[in-house]
Amino acid sequence: MELSQSKTTIFQKLAWVYAAMFIFTVSLGYIPAFTDDAGMLFGLFSIQLRDDILHLASGIWAAWAAWRSARDSIFYFKTFGIIYSLDGLLGLITGYGYLDGGIFFAHFPVFPAFDFMTRFFANLPHIIIGGTAVFIGFVLTRKFAADA
Repeated sequence: MELSQSKTTIFQKLAWVYAAMFIFTVSLGYIPAFTDDAGMLFGLFSIQLRDDILHLASGIWAAWAAWRSARDSIFYFKTFGIIYSLDGLLGLITGYGYLDGGIFFAHFPVFPAFDFMTRFFANLPHIIIGGTAVFIGFVLTRKFAADA
């Protein structure tokens, strides 16, 4: 696959979108209008410092990849997409993810940690964001390579 490095590619632009999305996600937890008295984001999610660090690191990785090249952006989407999707699926099944270490600190047995609807809505963003990254990294790259 030959991708031009002289202009910003669709993959780099999408990586910039992911970078902005993650930085925005981190900032939401610090806006009082979006957190309740218990510190729950949208009344659904308990965002800890480790979550902010992971989201920020994801955004920095996306920005670095976008800045570097189309190839690095594609690598980001493939790798990040797999890691993030699997974390979301594990969270959906067990109620705990591995990226924040939750599964490692859970009391076993972990099935089910929370009711299904809580697990569903808590992990849906990870599944959508990770799944979209997998689509970009594996499917969209083939389409653009075929059109080139």
